[in-house]
Amino acid sequence: MQKISLPTPVLRTPTVDPGETFTAHQEDSLLDTFGRRARDLRISLTDFCNLRCSYCMPEEGVEFMSRDTAMTAEEIVHFVRIGVEKFGVDQVRFTGGEPLTRKDVVDIIAGVAALEPRPNIALTTNAIGLDKRAAKLRDAGLDRINVSLDTVDPDTFATITRRPFLNRVLEGIQGAQAAGLDPVKVNAVLLPGVNDHQAPDLLRWCLERGLKLRFIEQMPLDAGHSWERGTMITAADIFALLEPHFVLIPDSAPRNGAPAEKFLVASKDDPSTIIGDVGIIASVTRPFCADCTRTRLTAEGRVRTCLFSHTEVDLLTAMRDGADDEAIANLWKGAHWKKLAGHGMDSESFEQPQRPMSAIGG
Repeated sequence: MQKISLPTPVLRTPTVDPGETFTAHQEDSLLDTFGRRARDLRISLTDFCNLRCSYCMPEEGVEFMSRDTAMTAEEIVHFVRIGVEKFGVDQVRFTGGEPLTRKDVVDIIAGVAALEPRPNIALTTNAIGLDKRAAKLRDAGLDRINVSLDTVDPDTFATITRRPFLNRVLEGIQGAQAAGLDPVKVNAVLLPGVNDHQAPDLLRWCLERGLKLRFIEQMPLDAGHSWERGTMITAADIFALLEPHFVLIPDSAPRNGAPAEKFLVASKDDPSTIIGDVGIIASVTRPFCADCTRTRLTAEGRVRTCLFSHTEVDLLTAMRDGADDEAIANLWKGAHWKKLAGHGMDSESFEQPQRPMSAIGG
C-alpha cells in the first residue's frame, strides 16, 4: 500500500506593501496583499438551523437574528451580481445556519443563475426537507450540493445533532440524487469517542451510493468554545482509521484552491480498481491558507475574509443607505485587501472567534 505523505503548508510573503491602502484605482478584483484573488463567494442565508450539532451550536438558549436584519433575496442577488461583474466571482456557495429554512431559497438561486456571466452555484445543507425541494432547486439553477452528515447510525446522529432526524436527512439525500443533482457530497466531522470509529463504515456507505465523502477536521467555531487541539480528530487520525480498510492513493489532479485534499479509493481485495474517492479538509493541521480563493458574506451582509476573522465590514447598511455598486465594491475590496496570511491556529496566541459557525456560514 502506498504510504501517504502530506506537503508542508506554505504561507506566502506579501507581494505588495501591506501598509498600502487599497484605493479605487486599483484593479477590479478581490485582491489581498499576498497576491491571492477571491473568486469563490460563500454567502450565509440565515443563522437559524433545525439541528443543534454539538460542534456548532449550543443545545438551547440560541438567539437568532431578526428577519429585517438578514439580507433579502433581492439584496443577496445584488451582492452576487457585484461579485460577478466587478470581481469575476465564478463560484457561489449558499450556507447557513440551514439555508433550506429560508422559504425564498429557490428564488435566490434562480436570481443568481440568471446573472451574466453565470457563476457555478452550490448549496451546503443538512438535507432536512431536501427531498421535497431538490427538483425545484435543480430547475432554478443549483449545480452542486453538499450534505452535512457525520454518521448513519441513528443513536449517534441523535447524540451529535440533539435531534432524531436521521431518516429525514437520508430521505433528503435520496431526493437530491433522484432530482439529478450530481455530485452529491457528504461533509462529516469526526468527534473523539463519539463517531470516529465509524469513519470506515461511513466511507463504505457513501461509496456504495455514489456519494463523495469529505471528512473535515473539527474547527474552533463551536458556540461553547470547548474545542481542544489535543483531543480533536486530525487528518493523520483519519488516515489511520481508514487505511486498515481501504487503499488510499493521492489524487494527482491539481487542487486549484479547493479545501479538500483528494484520495482515490480502492478496496483491499482489489487494489487496482478505483471505487471512488474521499477528501480530507485539514483546516487545522494542514492549513491551505496560501491558496485561499474565498470571500464570505454573513447573513447580515458583512464581509469576512476568513472563517476565523475577528473583524467584519458591513456592506448591507451601505446598500440600504443608497450606496451605488462602485462604492459597495470599494468597501468590499478594502476589506479583502487586509486579509491575513493565515488563520493563525498554529500560534499559542490564537483566539477563537466569538461568533460560532452557525452565525458565520461554513
